[in-house]
Amino acid sequence: MVKVGKKIVKFRVPILILSIILLIPAVWGYVNTRINYDVLTYLPEDIETMQGQEIMTNDFGIGAFSMLMVDGMEDKDIVKLKEKVEKVDGVANVLWYDSLADISVPQSMLPSKLYDEYNTEDGTMMAVFFKDGTSSDETMKAITEIRKVTGKQCFLSGMSAIVEDTKELAEKETPLYVLIAVALSALVLAITMESIFVPVLFLLSIGIAIVYNLGTNVFFGEISYITKALAAVLQLGVTMDYSIFLMHSYQEQQVRYNGDKERAMAHAISQTFSSVIGSSVTTVAGFIALCFMSFTLGKDIGIVMAKGVIFGVLVCVTVLPSMILCCDKLIEKTKHKPLLPDIGRISDKVTKRYVIYVVAFVILLFPAIYGNNHTGVYYNLDESLPKDLPSVIANTKLKEDYNMNTTHMILVDSSVAGSDVKKMSQEIEKVDGVKWVLGLDNLVGSGVPADMLPESVTGMLKNDKYQLLMVNSTYKVATDKVNKQIEQIDKIMDKYDKGAMLVGEGPLTKDLINITDTDFKRVSAVSIGIVFVIILLLFKSVTIPVILVGVIEFAIFVNMGIPFYTGTKLPFVASIVIGTIQLGATVDYAILMTTRYQRERQHGKDKKEAISIAHKTSMPSIISSGLSFFAATFGVSCYSQVEMIGSICTLLARGAIISMVVVLFILPAMFMIFDKLICVTSIGFLGDKKAAKAK
Repeated sequence: MVKVGKKIVKFRVPILILSIILLIPAVWGYVNTRINYDVLTYLPEDIETMQGQEIMTNDFGIGAFSMLMVDGMEDKDIVKLKEKVEKVDGVANVLWYDSLADISVPQSMLPSKLYDEYNTEDGTMMAVFFKDGTSSDETMKAITEIRKVTGKQCFLSGMSAIVEDTKELAEKETPLYVLIAVALSALVLAITMESIFVPVLFLLSIGIAIVYNLGTNVFFGEISYITKALAAVLQLGVTMDYSIFLMHSYQEQQVRYNGDKERAMAHAISQTFSSVIGSSVTTVAGFIALCFMSFTLGKDIGIVMAKGVIFGVLVCVTVLPSMILCCDKLIEKTKHKPLLPDIGRISDKVTKRYVIYVVAFVILLFPAIYGNNHTGVYYNLDESLPKDLPSVIANTKLKEDYNMNTTHMILVDSSVAGSDVKKMSQEIEKVDGVKWVLGLDNLVGSGVPADMLPESVTGMLKNDKYQLLMVNSTYKVATDKVNKQIEQIDKIMDKYDKGAMLVGEGPLTKDLINITDTDFKRVSAVSIGIVFVIILLLFKSVTIPVILVGVIEFAIFVNMGIPFYTGTKLPFVASIVIGTIQLGATVDYAILMTTRYQRERQHGKDKKEAISIAHKTSMPSIISSGLSFFAATFGVSCYSQVEMIGSICTLLARGAIISMVVVLFILPAMFMIFDKLICVTSIGFLGDKKAAKAK
């Protein structure tokens, strides 16, 4: 690698020019990557609820629907408003009582229950059906246009409205996430590094890697808004330590080669690449583990972030060294004494008082595991949004004024007799939390002749393959009550039609809960397994992987257990991805210290001296990395109005600090206790026989 390092040093100017040129296609790719704001679309395509959604779109021309509430408007004006909404591109149909009573049917013949449910003293409600899916570009545009033509007297609820508001909020906030992360990271680096200009170079090189990463997402077609919001911040936090390792190595090599900066940098590149490969592989492995989720949002985040780490490593050993050498004079002019206090004495105390830290580990282990296993999780997506968003206000109004929370859709085979459909509907209406069931046979059975119903209504509710029923529920999505309700409805449906499907936000979210619960266990096992194997191969040891993974998992348990003791619920995405990300990103700290500990033991040092040296030499890099990761994510957690983003960043920021503290205090204590076992169960840990005797 030294030869490669020399080539990079020699061609540093062409490397910088090429890196700038490559930004052009990367920026183009970033701009042209579609963003998906509906997390429910990441459910497996082969589950019944997703197949039902596809049938609704293809066979009924209905991809999504919303409830439009109108206050203080006369019927004649509502009719005009309804006509305007129907003309909006992307709207398939609008269902209101005039859809049935319009010149054809006298109002007296309408089902009184249906009329009452759709009307209050001061307002009325109509169902708006969209041609495309919940989060399609066409539906998003339709939502925006409907809001323009309806005005302040109207309130649009439903998942599509939530997605549109999420989109607007995320697009506004995401650039600020990056600015906050950069500003706070720069501050931390300015404090911990010896030059105030070095952080600028770090952030510029990482910025280039981030643009490359985000630009290449265009090959995937689209990424989720969560991935987009977190990618830059996460990549900054996760890959910053590579830059820190390079700079510290470069400074060491300058002393070794008596100020020969080109030679020093060539060797620093070689050394950094060798050490970073081990740590970056574990980080990549952590993100790749997310790809084993059935809920493909994990794959979305995992691939993008794994790719980001690879770009981070490549830029760190090519572009950053070139920048440092080209700006050498400016670095020298801006040097200052690091503002961190002298922490060298801590290392001796850690090894002397290791029993204290072992006892602390034992005391905290059980409550950490218990808290981790009992932390509450929520799945209702609008809970993660500010309460003053139009969609959240509309959903609240729907509940308070109309006692409605969600609507399920039932797809029944069109060959099922109308009498049976009526019986099924009557049974379903008896289920707790069900207000009413609306279908074609319900309308006909109310005294309205089938031939008097408008074609727009009959075509929307029945075709030659399926008939569609709407089930209104008073229960909130993602609650135990609605999930039990869905199970009861499923049983009733099976009595009349074994092939009937129950779709909609409620059933989709129920599937989400079941799938992600399994995913969490799978991802945790895969990430631990992969990282374990990598560390095993890296150190040729059976014991070291157990210790390193065990220490970081303890840090994860502490981090994830805190919400339980503070009474905080986490969004489901956070509960799934945090453990994997924290393991992959912060096990680097443990690997760095272990590598130096092994090196000192191989050089003949006894365990106490080797551990003390490893602790003292790795501590500055670990502290700088941990604090920069904390800084990159903490600011975002404080600013973000999207709780899902804020919660993830809070956990990442806290996790970085906890992992840093655990590695600095618990890991050396583990080495002190298990040193003999490590030496026996590791190949070549002590080096040659001479080194072994020096033990």
